[in-house]
Amino acid sequence: MKNLSFFAVAGDFPVYFVAVYAVGLVAAVSIGLIAWYNSKRPVGWEDTEKPDFIPDLKTNAQSPQEDQD
Repeated sequence: MKNLSFFAVAGDFPVYFVAVYAVGLVAAVSIGLIAWYNSKRPVGWEDTEKPDFIPDLKTNAQSPQEDQD
């Protein structure tokens, strides 16, 4: 049982543990923003413009005429 000391060491800050959560939070917010701005707008947000940094997503519901415009 003396070899299990690598699991937790008292006094050391868990940098990798916190880094995984930080990267996950950034990824979740980024994906959420892209999904929000490319979705159907809720009431009151219909006329708002999408920011330039949000990419356009092509869906199967779009007709070929919309792609040509």
